[in-house]
Amino acid sequence: MSNPPQHSAGFSVTVSPSNPDRLTPQPETSPIPPPPSSSAGVPRFPPPRLQDQTSSPSIKTPNILSPANGVQNGSPVPHLSTPPGPPVFTSPVRPAAVPFRTSPASPQPVAFASGSALPTSSPPHFSNGSFELQDQVSDAKEETMLVGQSPYVLFSAHKVLKLKKQANVPSLGFGALVTPGREILQGPQILQRDPHRCQSCGAYANIYCNILLGSGQWQCVICRQLNGSEGEYIASSKEELLNFPELSSPMVDYVQTGNKRPGFVPVSDSRMSAPVVLVIDECLDEPHLHHLQSSLHAFVESLSPTTRIGIVLYGRTVSVYDFSEESIASADVLPGDKSPAQEALKALIYGSGIYLSPMHASLPVAHSIFSSLRPYKLNIPEASRDRCLGTAVEVALAIIQGPTAEISRGVVKRSGGNSRIIVCAGGPNTYGPGSVPHSFNHPNYPHMEKTSMKWMEHLGDEARRHNTVVDILCAGTCPVRIPILQPLAKASGGVLVLHDDFGEAFGVNLQRASTRTAGSHGLLELRCSDDILITQVVGPGEEAHIDTHETFKNDTALYIQMLSVEETQSFSLSMETKGDIKSDHVFFQFAIQYSNVYQADISRVITVRLPTVDSISGYLASVQDEVAAVLIAKRTLLRAKNYSDAIDMRATIDERIKDIALKFGSQLPKSKLYQFPKELSMLPELLFHLRRGPLLGSIVGHEDERSVLRNLFLNASFDLSLRMLAPRCLMHREGGTFEELPAYDLAMQSDAAVVLDHGTDVFIWMGAELAADEGKSASALAACRTLAEELTELRFPAPRILAFKEGSSQARYFVSRLIPAHKDPPYEQEARFPQLRSLTVEQRMKLKSSFLHFDDPSFCEWMRSLKVVPPEPS
Repeated sequence: MSNPPQHSAGFSVTVSPSNPDRLTPQPETSPIPPPPSSSAGVPRFPPPRLQDQTSSPSIKTPNILSPANGVQNGSPVPHLSTPPGPPVFTSPVRPAAVPFRTSPASPQPVAFASGSALPTSSPPHFSNGSFELQDQVSDAKEETMLVGQSPYVLFSAHKVLKLKKQANVPSLGFGALVTPGREILQGPQILQRDPHRCQSCGAYANIYCNILLGSGQWQCVICRQLNGSEGEYIASSKEELLNFPELSSPMVDYVQTGNKRPGFVPVSDSRMSAPVVLVIDECLDEPHLHHLQSSLHAFVESLSPTTRIGIVLYGRTVSVYDFSEESIASADVLPGDKSPAQEALKALIYGSGIYLSPMHASLPVAHSIFSSLRPYKLNIPEASRDRCLGTAVEVALAIIQGPTAEISRGVVKRSGGNSRIIVCAGGPNTYGPGSVPHSFNHPNYPHMEKTSMKWMEHLGDEARRHNTVVDILCAGTCPVRIPILQPLAKASGGVLVLHDDFGEAFGVNLQRASTRTAGSHGLLELRCSDDILITQVVGPGEEAHIDTHETFKNDTALYIQMLSVEETQSFSLSMETKGDIKSDHVFFQFAIQYSNVYQADISRVITVRLPTVDSISGYLASVQDEVAAVLIAKRTLLRAKNYSDAIDMRATIDERIKDIALKFGSQLPKSKLYQFPKELSMLPELLFHLRRGPLLGSIVGHEDERSVLRNLFLNASFDLSLRMLAPRCLMHREGGTFEELPAYDLAMQSDAAVVLDHGTDVFIWMGAELAADEGKSASALAACRTLAEELTELRFPAPRILAFKEGSSQARYFVSRLIPAHKDPPYEQEARFPQLRSLTVEQRMKLKSSFLHFDDPSFCEWMRSLKVVPPEPS
């Protein structure tokens, strides 16, 4: 069944007057969407923290790694006793549906700045000439803080070009990826006091400020104004100033708790006071219901004893389960055809029933509720059954708002952080408010769909206003009408995920959704040097119009309202320079304000300084291919609202590659071909994966699936975004080790097993020769499964893990995600897939004969079709 066009999954702040995303290859002003670059200094796969290191397979990295691995030479992971753990994945986030414009001057966060000593090369001189400003950090300390090592901010390049014409080439733009909600360890960088802020622009005192030791005055790095510190920064030497965390660390948290905030509840379990309400579809057939019951039973067993839970069922009516009787499962039933009346809700909430109860008191009742669920009895097709999902979420919101008594003491506690509603849906919302007709053929369907989407977005906004996140986990074979449900999840700060069934992956996601800690009342402030302009923001938020004029008369910050504050979220920022830059450094500052799950008010401040350069080669060498590719992909996906748009966006990828080669590469002598810049060797291959993969390509068949993937990608953290963009390929070796290889079809060797991690899916491919040996294949499969589970242990959504043999119909999932290199000449194959050199002549002939001919171009063929010579592998 086809669905109407999807709405944008990311909010976009666009400041440039012209459309920055329209691609034209030739002119300098070409508005190609600016791409981000990746951080070379950060290994993508930090060593894992696995509990059992003896039983885990190990990974060995070959001597020569291709760009497809995303691992750069000089930082191989030799022999690890366990597979490199996945980066901490930040997952689904929610963007606003409509791009919005903002004021021009807004800075960005950056990874720790590197380079020369902290003092600017030409410190400002004040009119009386008597001030001597001191740099904040010693040179030695500065050298240890390499750009790109911050887990919170990743820049597309570690340097900024001084000339505007060079810096603002749209095909290779400049930007950053920011993860505001990442947790930090307790330490000296956490302060329980108010920050010092610039009285002119509102920026925070930081490691890069120049300090007047005698008076304690400090100079703002954003607007250059001098500010007092009430004597706090008076010191005899700059070493003394290192005792102030904000003057010795690029990132610091200011925390206000108990004494200053009456609502603070010191709880040992961070999720104790934020309830989880399950909203469950009761219109399921026998097989689906059986799987759902198993997942629900496992879910409640996994919860902390102090987690408060509520259970709501919906079909044609809404059933709210009462936990006041320890041994009996009873429910209050409300009609589903309209929003619940206030009188009915008051009677429910102020009655004798207990609808939110800690697990230690209600586990037996929860099990009995799940066991009592029965399959749908009427002879009505799945898509036509009455489901009042909207009414059910309204009721769930009402019981979260309370008041509800705790079984133990009958005390009402203020909720810490965000509460969660998790919807387990098996079909579309076809009854009551926010519903659509059962059939697309209804004469008024388009209008009713539009009305339903607005209603669902309003409900999501209402949930967010009450600090409640709505996650929607869909499963089964019945289309759920993604355009209707997506606005509810996005507007509340939640995520919508599709599953094949209610089995293993669904159950894991149910558990991970409930344990994601989420802060509330999030506000992101972006400030940068006057030379830098933020042109677009994509992520789980919307522009906040805040008037700070009375407090800070020259505050030009861009303020973003975050929908919730989680590790699984990130914002991608595109930037331009306003003019030629004269100074040797530019500064970026992010301030993230939110309330955490302990009900403490946090102000997290991250400040970054990047050096400026005249040399194009110096700039290109600092470009981080992976971050650049992710930022390009997010800007591109923002415009791919449907399949037709996605086809157009593939053409923009082609134009981008040609434009980068034209502007930054070199023309070959006596030829019309351009050599792609060698410094960006990984970027073209990452964009080739984007072009043909599930995000823009045609390997995912249904528009619903593509829409969900796009929404997830636009808000995902760098780690998950990168993996969704370009798969990671690991070949099993004897002894339980794994070798990382480029994601090329040359890895399909019949005597091997291969794990392909593509973010939301992990595939295990067993060669036919290996599969024929039962003992070896069982051992290899077990090692591959262990690796797949360890790589995705912290990921949300949890990916489905599929295993299949060479030649099976499911193997197409695996083959379609690999770059077809089997048609390339042997010398190119060996250059980009060095592992081939270890094969015998017989093995290579056997591998070559195993491929079927098809028309998909290889990476090298694609590059040459664009009149561009591909760069040598790094």
